Amino acid sequence: MLESGDLIFVKENTEMGQAIQASTGNYSHVAIFLDGKVYHATAEGGVLAQSPEDFFEVEKVYDLYRYPKIDHKEVKKQAESLLGSPYNSSFYPDGDGFYCSQFIAEILPIFETIPMKFGEGEQEISSFWEDYYRELGLTTPLNQPGTNPSQLAQSPRLQFKERYTDDYNY
Repeated sequence: MLESGDLIFVKENTEMGQAIQASTGNYSHVAIFLDGKVYHATAEGGVLAQSPEDFFEVEKVYDLYRYPKIDHKEVKKQAESLLGSPYNSSFYPDGDGFYCSQFIAEILPIFETIPMKFGEGEQEISSFWEDYYRELGLTTPLNQPGTNPSQLAQSPRLQFKERYTDDYNY
């Protein structure tokens, strides 16, 4: 059952999703469900709140986690205060706006930052990320402090709840 406060971790087969998963682990996106809405940071819309019907897609895999000590009111207040913030497409720690795990770590400040990774296999920086940062005109923020969805999911403060299946009533 999808409940307020659930963290939603996403596995996806998009090019960006695959690059993130190859560099960091199981997940490429993270969002939080609060009072009937899914709050997250997207490349297309920055920080936004969506209905579950608009968020969940058939071809993606979703795992739900809980933080047992979550203060729903405070987290929702923080999330709503950041609605409309731009997407931090540079993934730099001081970049404008938020990327998905940076947004979650901002509104639920229980996570550490770790050195950012952009490699795949033996490559320190995969060709996907080399091209991505070349287009942005920036150097890759390798080892800069940051977060990623897989790292958040591994937090000992979170409890795995269940794999989301599409048979719930919102």
